[in-house]
Amino acid sequence: MIEINTPKLVASATEGGTELFPITYFEKEAFLGQSPQLYKQMMMGAGFDKVFEIGQIFRAEEHDTLRHLNEAVSIDCEISFADDVDVMKVLDGMITAVLKSTKENCAKELEILEYDLSAIPEGPFPEVKYDDAVDIINSKGIDMEWGEDLSREAEKALGDTQEGFYFLTDWPSAIKPFYAMPYEDTPEISHAFDLMYKNLEISSGSTRVHQYDLLVKQMVERDLNPDGFGSYLKAFEYGMAPHAGWGVGADRLAMVLTGVENIRETVLFPRDRHRLTPEVNQNK
Repeated sequence: MIEINTPKLVASATEGGTELFPITYFEKEAFLGQSPQLYKQMMMGAGFDKVFEIGQIFRAEEHDTLRHLNEAVSIDCEISFADDVDVMKVLDGMITAVLKSTKENCAKELEILEYDLSAIPEGPFPEVKYDDAVDIINSKGIDMEWGEDLSREAEKALGDTQEGFYFLTDWPSAIKPFYAMPYEDTPEISHAFDLMYKNLEISSGSTRVHQYDLLVKQMVERDLNPDGFGSYLKAFEYGMAPHAGWGVGADRLAMVLTGVENIRETVLFPRDRHRLTPEVNQNK
């Protein structure tokens, strides 16, 4: 697998929406990168069959919670000639390896934190389909209709039924990014997944759309202008290998490994909506 480094100043949104930090790039408008997603996919058409990146991402989300940061570290992976099932196995293996390594090599640190990491089951992790998740959530007294994203209350209700990590699969296409591949026979459902730890989302991934026409169609359906994705779409015009991938929130994973409840305790210089010039974290 080849490590890549992608631009952090971008000309268009990765996933759409308004969660972008705009900046002035000489006479043009640019944005801080939400994700290396588009660049990872472009590599699949450039002869790089397996790539990964560990780097900063920026989200202009106005959250003020214990699990959100506006600048975070993402661990990203993309693989050619693979689908969602294939990359879920890769992700499962990586998380399991991290759990084992931390248990074996960080016993003293875990003792200081008074945290029993051995209680977290290692992989292979179970799978919960979105349809079943909706039923579970409603059975816990939380109203949720099919097609909705999970609210915080829904995440908690579902997480209470799980012992540790689990994959949440077969999401509705309409609430996933334009590059998530829909099922051929049931296009309202996508080959998309999240890796959850109880009620905390750790990773999102999917089989990607590799067909130019379908990419454009799904952009338009999400009110995105294909003209803003020129260099990205150009990589698909003459054929693109089927591919899949995921991104892991490294800071949220650190929350699981250390047992802390505030994501700011996992970051040396935590940046949230109130910290434009973040100071070193002294756990105050």
